[in-house]
Amino acid sequence: MPILYSLEPDLTADEFRAVLLSSTLAERRPAGDLSRLGKMLREADIVVTARDEGHLVGIARAITDFSYCCYLSDLAVDVQYQRQGIGKQLITETHQAAGTMTTLILVAAPAAESYYPKIGMQELRSAWAIPRTG
Repeated sequence: MPILYSLEPDLTADEFRAVLLSSTLAERRPAGDLSRLGKMLREADIVVTARDEGHLVGIARAITDFSYCCYLSDLAVDVQYQRQGIGKQLITETHQAAGTMTTLILVAAPAAESYYPKIGMQELRSAWAIPRTG
């Protein structure tokens, strides 16, 4: 059965946490704080999921103005499902939901930096941040 991609604005924090853990993204997210994960989901503009026979195997979570830019904050695919095109399709679905007139931007995890050029994304050399305090 093919992977099913859907917009899921009501995804639960428990399912989000499970895919963070199965993808290794939990290392860089507050996976132990379900309340915060829930807020991350509720305040996102776009939540796209990938499911295999109902089981969540991937997620893309984004913030956008639907007009100019879209920040893809989380892209996670269960390690058992990686290298099957799911991440690329989650990015495509997210960009389509935001509108292709937006520029889709993300910050790559160090281990994933080589992935994005392979799927046609362009590297941006200038980015700035004010770190989280909590």
